[in-house]
Amino acid sequence: MSFIPKLFVLATALALLTACGSKGGESNPQNMADDGKDCAKTDNGKGGNKKPTPPTNPNQVAINPAQEKAAGIQLGTFERQNMSTEVQANGSVEVPPGNRVSLTAIMGGYVQTVTVLPGEHVRTGETVATLRSPEYLTLQQNYLQSKAKVGFLAEDLERQRILDVEDVGAKRKLQMARADYATEQAALRATAAQLRLLGISVAHLDATGQIVSSVPLTTPIAGYVKAVNINPGQYVGPQDVLVEVLNHDDLHLELKVFEKDVAQVHPGQKILFQIKGAGRPDEVLTARVFLVGQAFDDNARTVRVHAHLEPERTDLLPGQFIAARIQTAGQRVRTLPEAALIQAGELSYIFQRVGSDSGRVVFRRLKVRAGQPQHGDVPITVLDPLPDTTGLVRQGAYFLNAELTKGAGED
Repeated sequence: MSFIPKLFVLATALALLTACGSKGGESNPQNMADDGKDCAKTDNGKGGNKKPTPPTNPNQVAINPAQEKAAGIQLGTFERQNMSTEVQANGSVEVPPGNRVSLTAIMGGYVQTVTVLPGEHVRTGETVATLRSPEYLTLQQNYLQSKAKVGFLAEDLERQRILDVEDVGAKRKLQMARADYATEQAALRATAAQLRLLGISVAHLDATGQIVSSVPLTTPIAGYVKAVNINPGQYVGPQDVLVEVLNHDDLHLELKVFEKDVAQVHPGQKILFQIKGAGRPDEVLTARVFLVGQAFDDNARTVRVHAHLEPERTDLLPGQFIAARIQTAGQRVRTLPEAALIQAGELSYIFQRVGSDSGRVVFRRLKVRAGQPQHGDVPITVLDPLPDTTGLVRQGAYFLNAELTKGAGED
C-alpha cells in the first residue's frame, strides 16, 4: 500500500515540471520545490524579463508642466497670410550703358599726365589725362594752312566772277576757282572737326594761331572712376581703353533667370534681394521687374531680367553680386513659424495639443506638407481636416519630437 502514495507524489512533481519548464534541460527531483517557487513568482508577475508594453498611440507624447516651461513651448493657431511663390535668381548691380563710359584716344599718342585715381569722383568735362604726339601738331598746321588757302581761293573766286561779268575772263577759270574753293573749304571743315574731337579749341587756334603740343582727355559724364589703365610715358592707340567712368544715378539689377522659370517672370513683379559678402547679410532690399529679355544666353540657358531699385539707392556699387527672389504669384494660405515644424523629407510634422492626463500635457504629432519659408513663416497644407482654431505648438516642436522619439531610440 505504501507504493501508491509514492507514485502519486512523483506524478505530481512531473506535472509541475512540465508546466513551468526546467532550467537545466533535465528534471532534478531535489530542486522540484525551488522550481515550483520560481513558477509561482512568474505567475504572480513579480519576476522574469517581461517586455515593456508599447504606447497606445506612437504619435502622442505627454510632458509635465515643468518640462513645458523649460522647453519654452508656445501655443497658438494657424495664421492666414498672403504668401507668394518665388523664383530664385542670381545677378549683380549694374548701370545702364549710357552711364558707363570708356575713354579712348581719338588719335594715338603718348600719355603726358594722369590726373585721377580709381574711385575718385569727376565732373562732366573734367580732364582725366593729357596726351601728346607730333601728329597733333601736324593736324593744327594743316588746319592753319587750309584756312589760309581758303582765304586765297575766296579772293581768286571773286576776281573770276568780276572778269566773267565784264566778259573778259574765261568761263573755265571761273568754274575751276569755284571747285578749288569748295574743295578747300571741305578740307578745312574736316580738319576743324578732327581738332574738336581731340579736344583742341578751334576758336582759340583761329584767334591766336598758337599750336599746342598736348591735348586733354575729358569725360563726357559725371561719375566715379572705375579704372585707370595708363601711366605717363605710355603709348596708347585708338583701340586702348584709358579710363572708365561710371555714373551711379540709375543703378538697377541684372538677374539671370533659368529657362524653366522665365515663363513665370513678368514686368511689375516685386523682387527681394540681398547683397552677397557686403557685411550686411540680414538686410533685405526691394526692386521691381521692368524688362525681361527675349533671348537665351547660349551657354547658361538663362534670360537676363532687369529691375529698378525701390527706392532708388546710390550706396550700392556696380558689379556687386546679389541673391534675389522674384515674387511671381500670391494667395492667402495657412502659415506657421519655422520653429513649429519638424522637417522629414517631403513631409513635415507639427504638434497639436490634445488635452491633459494625470497632470501631464498631451500632444499629438501630425503630418503636413510645408512650402517655401518666407520671412520666418512657412505655408502649411494639412493632410487631414483641421480647423483654423486648432491649438498648435508654435515654438518648441523639436523638444517634443525628441521626447517622442527617445523611447524608439532605446528600443
